[in-house]
Amino acid sequence: MNLAREIKKDIYWIGVNDRRTHIFENYWPLPKGVAYNSYIIVDEKVVVIDTIERSKMDDYVENIEQLLNGRKVDYLVINHMEPDHTGAIKALLCHYPDVKIIGNAKTFPMLKNFYGVCENLMEVKEGDSLDLGKHKLNFYMAPMLHWPETMVTFESTEGILFSGDIFGAFGTLDGGIFDDEVDLDYLEEEISRYYSNIVGKYGQPAQTALKKLGGLPIKMVCATHGPIRRSHIADIVAKYDKWSKYDTDKGVVIVFSSMYGNTEKMADIIARFLAEKGIKKIRIHDASKTHPSYIINDIFRYKGVILGSCAYNGNAFPTMETLLFELEHMGVKNHVVAFFGGKAWAGGAMPRFNQFAEKIKWEVVAPSCEACGCPKDEDFETCRNIAYAMADKLDEIC
Repeated sequence: MNLAREIKKDIYWIGVNDRRTHIFENYWPLPKGVAYNSYIIVDEKVVVIDTIERSKMDDYVENIEQLLNGRKVDYLVINHMEPDHTGAIKALLCHYPDVKIIGNAKTFPMLKNFYGVCENLMEVKEGDSLDLGKHKLNFYMAPMLHWPETMVTFESTEGILFSGDIFGAFGTLDGGIFDDEVDLDYLEEEISRYYSNIVGKYGQPAQTALKKLGGLPIKMVCATHGPIRRSHIADIVAKYDKWSKYDTDKGVVIVFSSMYGNTEKMADIIARFLAEKGIKKIRIHDASKTHPSYIINDIFRYKGVILGSCAYNGNAFPTMETLLFELEHMGVKNHVVAFFGGKAWAGGAMPRFNQFAEKIKWEVVAPSCEACGCPKDEDFETCRNIAYAMADKLDEIC
């Protein structure tokens, strides 16, 4: 059975679901799987827009062959060179050796480096177009969203934006492929976790792309992951606008690393005092149990961040160090922060926390609390001061 689905006349979704891969890019957990979306337009000329990850390429090529029934593929558009969208290129070329590959000047060196392909190339620049017959494609560059060669393709006859990774989501497409056919509430965290961890570093390029694409008469958004948007386009655009501006809600993310429970006890005390001050959106994460992608997702949602770590070899605990590195690398902006932790005799996380605050340029709202051994009454009092200072700051700015 051919699983290709017509999304508009002569335009088809030819994607696949991946429920076997546990970790995306060998790092991000995939509890709900992931979809690799590819598309094909069958006109006077036939064009494939992006391919899929190589593990599913046999089924993918078979679907194309059944759909075309002997016709050849004339063009392949590469919006983004990452291997989860280009993994089937060599298989496609084996079946359709004369296909002309469309990309921009930054696409083709990557194409050669990844796959050794350097023939039948067609370079496009900003605003260039390609007539297929009834359908016309226009190409727009979206560099560093989230690779330097990234571009998008707009099909102007039906108003379809083939957006690559932009507006994507984790999660398989379980029956439906459109946003009004699936449970978006079920996918909500996977949509925001995808943005915050895959795209989140590139807020300014996202803002640039939103302004550029805002003038197009978009009636459908076809990303390379997640559901096709036709009924909730304004919703996902508004979310991207908010997230890429680092706009956050009033709430606090508390993250701790604790070996024997003392630092965790301080996290609970701080949370209790935050609630006492009227903060309702409080999320506590154990950095040793929760993958950084979920923690980062919550940090993208909420303005306040309170980090705590026990001492480990004279420094921060390794799982907290991993989180700090991730946040520094991503350059997450516009948060307020406070710190707590513990040590047995010397060292501890406070020098690393101070280094982190300076590097990431977050405002520190209260003096830190560092207990020696088990936290004492005076440590709990300092924890209360941290909670109250954070709540007062959020009341002021949110």
